Amino acid sequence: MIDLRDLRDDDCERLFLWRREPEVDRWMCGRAAESFDAHQRWFDAFRADADRRGWIINRNGAPVGFLTLTGLQDCNRHAEWGWYVGEAEARGRGVGRAAQALGLDQAFGALGLNKVWAQVLSDNETALKAQAAAGFRREGYLRRHALKDGEYRDVVLLAILAEEWAKARDAFVGALTSSRLIAA
Repeated sequence: MIDLRDLRDDDCERLFLWRREPEVDRWMCGRAAESFDAHQRWFDAFRADADRRGWIINRNGAPVGFLTLTGLQDCNRHAEWGWYVGEAEARGRGVGRAAQALGLDQAFGALGLNKVWAQVLSDNETALKAQAAAGFRREGYLRRHALKDGEYRDVVLLAILAEEWAKARDAFVGALTSSRLIAA
């Protein structure tokens, strides 16, 4: 069973370790903090910033990933979306899809957003497919936009609107509840 929970103090080290995992880092547009002290400063600033929200993705009560929304104070009611599964044993098991459903419910329900958008490296087929399955649509393509390991990489811009999620939600969530990935 997948659920989301708010960040706690003891998540700082876990996020630092996950973010430095090669399989996580290779798909991120930004860079991991160089040191734990730099990461701690980022973590504290993130939690104190009303413009950002983050949740730990739990699988059967154990932390396995991280989901974020940034830009919550924007007058246009849209925010940037990001997520990853940090625990290798949880990848490829529907955790990301389930977390997306729960996160989109938060974004469009509790937070009242109109649009959620994301930047995805163009060669990250897994994320592109997962987000398309949730109803995200391609809105743009940024050539040589992210510098990763000394190489510029292309980025795909994806987004989903509140009304699109409302239409897609029942079918998407139904498949997850029948697979017992999330509660009904």
